Amino acid sequence: MAYVLQVDFKMNGPFGDEMADSFSDLATSINEEDGFMWKIWTESPETNEAGGIYIFETKETAQNYLDMHSKRLAGFGITEVNAKIFAINSKLTEITNGPVK
Repeated sequence: MAYVLQVDFKMNGPFGDEMADSFSDLATSINEEDGFMWKIWTESPETNEAGGIYIFETKETAQNYLDMHSKRLAGFGITEVNAKIFAINSKLTEITNGPVK
């Protein structure tokens, strides 16, 4: 069973192409995290928020990544992180064309 990690936090930018340019090394490094499967990057310049939807192989690897990522964000001065971990219902996700088996 795979797990979703949903994360969001306040951030004053960058957004859009500038965000993609600024965080491409970070994006590449996330691919090396234990249990990581994929991530959708989220952003809202209107509300100064960013984050992502991650998929991990296990609840433990999702939690381990969240712990590490929260510390990394704190190093950037971001101390209020909203995060939740959910199990994925694979049967229903398959019906709705979700890319997780």
